[in-house]
Amino acid sequence: MPLSWNEIKDRALRFSREWALESSEDAEAKSFWDGFFEVFGVSRRRVASFERRVKKIDGKDGYIDLLWKGVLLIEHKSRGKDLDRASAQARDYFHGLTEAELPRYLLVSDFARFRLYDLDAGDARSRIRPVCYSVVPDLGSTDWRSHSSTICAKSR
Repeated sequence: MPLSWNEIKDRALRFSREWALESSEDAEAKSFWDGFFEVFGVSRRRVASFERRVKKIDGKDGYIDLLWKGVLLIEHKSRGKDLDRASAQARDYFHGLTEAELPRYLLVSDFARFRLYDLDAGDARSRIRPVCYSVVPDLGSTDWRSHSSTICAKSR
C-alpha cells in the first residue's frame, strides 16, 4: 500500500535528523541512500544498485554511485564538495550505459544538498540547470514546514 503524504513527511523528518551531521561519502553514502529510498517506502535493493562499473569515453573505468536503470543516476560526494564537478563526473558515465539504462534524472548530493536534473527537459539549457535544489533543514524547529528549504524551478 502506498504511504500517505503525512507518513512520508514524518519519515523525511526522521531521515533528515539522522543524517544532519554526516559528512563522509566513503563511510556512509550507501546507508544514506538506503534510508532515502525508505522515506518513500521503497526498498533500494528492488530498484537500484550501487557501484555500477562503466567504461567512460576516455576508456577508463568509472563507478556509478547508484543507478536505477532508465530512471535515476546518483553521484554522491562528501559534505561541502563541488556539486558541479559531481554532475560533470556523473555525465561522463553516460557513454558506458545502454540506451535503456540511460536515466531520466541525475541527482547529485553531499548529504546537505541535493541537485536534481531532468535530463529529458525540452531544451538544452534546462538539462544543464538543476530543476530542484535542497538544503538540509533547520532541525531546531518543531514546525515541519520549516524542515524543507527547497527551491524548484519549473521545467520549460
